[in-house]
Amino acid sequence: MAKVKIKLVRSTIGALPKQRATVRSLGLRKIGSSTVQEDTPAIKGMIRTVAHLVSTEEVK
Repeated sequence: MAKVKIKLVRSTIGALPKQRATVRSLGLRKIGSSTVQEDTPAIKGMIRTVAHLVSTEEVK
């Protein structure tokens, strides 16, 4: 299955609590931190929820 690299590019200070929780559950803490996750429908939905805070790219 494909993998996705997710990077936190904006602060969660002004974000809603639900969005903060989503960022934490993706494994992101500080601005600039990144993680590699499986490209599943659940992860895609989480990325869509915080799309204004993160950047994504496909990893082979």
